[in-house]
Amino acid sequence: MSVATSAAAATPKISVLNYDVYAGGIHAMNAQLTIRKEAAKYDVSLTAGTQGLLKQLADWSGKFESKGNIAGGKTYPLSHQSASVWKGSTQSKLFKYDGKGNFLSYQMTDDGKDQTPKDIDLSLAKGTTDTLSATLRLMIGLPKGQVCAGNELVFDGDRNFRLHFTGTAPENLQKTNYNIYSGPTISCSVEVTPEKGKWRKKPRGWLSIQEQGRNKGSLPTVWFGPIKGQPDIYVPVKIRIKTDYGTLFLHLTSEKTS
Repeated sequence: MSVATSAAAATPKISVLNYDVYAGGIHAMNAQLTIRKEAAKYDVSLTAGTQGLLKQLADWSGKFESKGNIAGGKTYPLSHQSASVWKGSTQSKLFKYDGKGNFLSYQMTDDGKDQTPKDIDLSLAKGTTDTLSATLRLMIGLPKGQVCAGNELVFDGDRNFRLHFTGTAPENLQKTNYNIYSGPTISCSVEVTPEKGKWRKKPRGWLSIQEQGRNKGSLPTVWFGPIKGQPDIYVPVKIRIKTDYGTLFLHLTSEKTS
C-alpha cells in the first residue's frame, strides 16, 4: 500500500446530518448529528433544541457527545457527556470509561456546581455503555449484516436499563417535501427496558412516551439508510414516535460528509 493510500485510509470521515422534528404537523425542534469516524476511533455528537412556538412555551436545548474506540466492529466509550438547558438552568453529566468496556466514573453538575449524588451505586454501571455508543455500534453493523438487532445495558447515573433494537420490515423511502432521503432503509423499533436502580412505579419521561406508542400499536421506530461518502455505516434518516398527543416525526433535511 502506498503512503498516499495509507494516509487516505487513515483520514477520518466526518458526516454532519441535520433534522427537523414535527409534532402534529408543527415544526417543533431542530437537531444535528455529527459523526466523526476513523478505523479505530469515533466521536459522535447530537445537538437539539425546541424552536418556534414550542420554544416560547418550553425553551429546551441539549448537547450529547460520546468518544471512544472501535474494535471488532464494536464501540467502547472513553467518555459520554450530556448538557441539558431548561429555563436557563444547565444540568451536565460526565461518564468516563476506559475504552475497553469498563466504567470508571460519573459526575453531575447543575449550573457549574457539583451535584454528584453521594450514594451512587457503581455496581449499576458494570458492563454498561452509553446510548450514542450503543446506537453507533448498531449503525456500524447494519451495512454488512442488514439486520437490526441490538441489546445494550446503559447507565444514566441513577439506574440502568436495556436498550433493545429490533428489526421491522425493510422499506424504500421516497424523497418528500419534509425529508431529502430516497432509497433503501432498514427500520428498527427501539425499546427501553428498566433494570436496576431508582425507577418509579409509574412510567415517566421516555418510558411514558414509549408505552403510549405501544398502546397505539407501534414502538418508537428509526429508519437507517446509507449516505454518500460514509459507506461503512447506516445513519438515521427518519424517526416516528406515536404519542397520546399525536405522532412525532424526525426528518433528514441535509447531510454532508467530508
